[in-house]
Amino acid sequence: MDKIIIEGGKRLSGTIPISGAKNAALTLLPCALLTDEPLTLRNLPRLADIDSFQHLMTQFGVSTSIAGTRPGDFGRVMTLEATRLTSTTAPYDLVRKMRASIVVLGPLLARAGEAIVSLPGGCAIGNRPIDFHLKAFEALGATIEVANGYVRAIAPDGGLKGGKITLPFPSVGATENALMAASLAQGDTVIENAAREPEIVDLCGLLCAMGCEISGQGTSRILVHGQNRLHGATYKVMPDRIEAGSFACAAAITGGEVTLQGAASGDMEATLQALRDAGVAVEEVKGGIHVAADGPIREVTVSTAPYPGFPTDMQAQLMALLCKGVGTSVLTETIFENRYMHVPELNRMGANIETSGRTAIVHGVEKLTGAEVMATDLRASMSLVIAGLAAEGETQVHRLYHLDRGYERLEEKFALLGAQVERVGEG
Repeated sequence: MDKIIIEGGKRLSGTIPISGAKNAALTLLPCALLTDEPLTLRNLPRLADIDSFQHLMTQFGVSTSIAGTRPGDFGRVMTLEATRLTSTTAPYDLVRKMRASIVVLGPLLARAGEAIVSLPGGCAIGNRPIDFHLKAFEALGATIEVANGYVRAIAPDGGLKGGKITLPFPSVGATENALMAASLAQGDTVIENAAREPEIVDLCGLLCAMGCEISGQGTSRILVHGQNRLHGATYKVMPDRIEAGSFACAAAITGGEVTLQGAASGDMEATLQALRDAGVAVEEVKGGIHVAADGPIREVTVSTAPYPGFPTDMQAQLMALLCKGVGTSVLTETIFENRYMHVPELNRMGANIETSGRTAIVHGVEKLTGAEVMATDLRASMSLVIAGLAAEGETQVHRLYHLDRGYERLEEKFALLGAQVERVGEG
C-alpha cells in the first residue's frame, strides 16, 4: 500500500492538463452495452475506478482495447465492443468495489431484457439507496425482484416501453440509469426532476452520437425518443470539473498561480464563485482557467446542493483551503450525512474545525503543521493533500488507494507545479 509524502510550503506555479472526468467516464463506459458496434472513448482518465469498471465490462463479454500513448501523456483512448453479451449478471465481488457499477442495470435491461446486479452495499460517506433507479425501470414496464443481495430486473415481452419517470430527488445515478434504459425503449420517455449535472449532459451527448434522440438535457425535464437500435461512436470525455476545482484550491492555499488547461468554467460556476468569494482571482483564459492567490483567504458560507449548486464533491477541498483563511467559515453538507470524516485529520494538522450535524464551522488559523494522516474517502484524501501543501514540515497521507480512484497521476501533476510530493511504498 502506497502513501504520499508532502513537504509543505512550496508555492504552486505553472500549467497542468485537466484529465477526463471520472464521474462522466464511469457512465459513458456502460453505453457500450447498448450496441453491438464499437464504442471508442477518448480522454479517458487513467484511474483505479476505470480499471475496475473495465474489468466489470469483460464480465458481460465486452472486449476492450487501449490505444498506445506516449510516455508522459495523460488520458488514454479505449475501444469497447459488445458484439454479443455473454452474461447479464454483475456479481458481488465486482460491484462491491465500486458503487458506480449499478449503472450497468439500465443498459443491460434495455438491450438484453434482463439484468441481475448485486446490491452495491454500504458507502463510507453516507446512505445511497437505489430505490429511485428501480422505480424508474418500473415506469418503463420492468418487473423488479430483490432477493439474496441482488436486483433482478426483467423487461416485458417486446422490450421496455416509454413512460413518465418522476424522480423524488434529482439523483445523478438514477437519471443516468433511466436515460440509458430509455434510449432503447419503445416510444418516448419523460424524466421529470432529472439531475442537471454536466456529466448528465455528457452522457446525453454520447447517446445522441449513438443515434438516440434526446432533448432537455441540462434541465430538470428530459425527453428521450427511444430507438430500435443504437450504433457505435467515437466520443471525447468531458474535462473533470472536480479535479480542476481541487487543483484550484491547492494553488490558492499556497498563494500560487496556476493555469488549469482544458478546464471548462461553464461546468463549475458554483465552485469558481466560492473561490472568488474567498478572495481568489479566477479568470477564464483561452483553453482553460487561470487561478491566482496573493492575498488572505477570506471566510465564506457555502451549502452543498445538486447542480448548479456547490458540489458535495468539492466540500472537503474547499474546507482545507478555508483552514488557512481569516475569520470563520461555515460549510453545510446537504447531500451526504457522513461527509466530514476528514475533519479530525485536518485538526491533527492544526486546523480548528467544529462540526454539528451537517454543519462544519471552520475557524481560520495562521499556520498548519505537517502530520501523519489517514485518508477516509476519495475527496477527503485530496483535502489532506491540499492542507499538506501549505503545512509546515512533512505530511504523510496514508491509504493512497482512495486518491488513485479519482485523480490521475496526482504526484506527477503536482511536480509540474513545483510541489514536493513523493509516492512511496509502505512496506
